[in-house]
Amino acid sequence: MKRLNLILSLGFLAFGVQSFAQTNKETTVKIVADKHYTFVANTALPMSNLDVSRVLSMMPGSQGGATINLTGSQYDVKITKDSVVAYLPYYGRAFSAPMDPSQGGIKFTSKDFTYTESKNKRGAYTIQINTKDVQRENYRFTINISTNGYASLTASSINKQPIVFNGYLDEPKKQD
Repeated sequence: MKRLNLILSLGFLAFGVQSFAQTNKETTVKIVADKHYTFVANTALPMSNLDVSRVLSMMPGSQGGATINLTGSQYDVKITKDSVVAYLPYYGRAFSAPMDPSQGGIKFTSKDFTYTESKNKRGAYTIQINTKDVQRENYRFTINISTNGYASLTASSINKQPIVFNGYLDEPKKQD
């Protein structure tokens, strides 16, 4: 029974993720080359799975698990040539916390960062972004982008355990 539930869950997850792809191969190549795109997070996978799973299993109606669904929450990272704007939640172990609870998560705007891009033989990209001017702590984002716009973002810093977000790339909105 558990195996059937797992297979059905994975099937629905795969079907649901496919419906979110926003770009085709040409669009993905164009927006990555222009350095003007938005990573939209659908799920979060904390690296401290045991701790998070334990907390989630105590919540009413929860079955526990390490994957946290973010669909519809509007968590994203906007990347342009001159800025990186991150608005992501954080689940996991932080080694120092802000005094203001509204400053939690991974929320910042960076104008001073390094941006390294590489492409493999299949056309998938790996983007490395290192911020230098974030007030509380600097972040390293590693974004792996498939040719059809699916992406995963690994966020790491000195004060927090790494966390992985899965999602997709979105084109910037046309301004009139």
